[in-house]
Amino acid sequence: MRVILNGAARDVDVLSVEGLVEQLTSARRGVAVAVNGEVVPRSSWPAARLCDGDRVEVLTAAQGG
Repeated sequence: MRVILNGAARDVDVLSVEGLVEQLTSARRGVAVAVNGEVVPRSSWPAARLCDGDRVEVLTAAQGG
């Protein structure tokens, strides 16, 4: 399926938000996800299903100064 990930079209073979995050980053803390403009709470990631054409934003916290 194809989703729009952080503004760019991307083919993915996962069905859940959790699966997508696992493919993108090894970080388990400091990650936030929104699908079609709605924030998806971490507790909902396993059940949150992706559909073709979804707009997904995955943000990771960066530490700096």
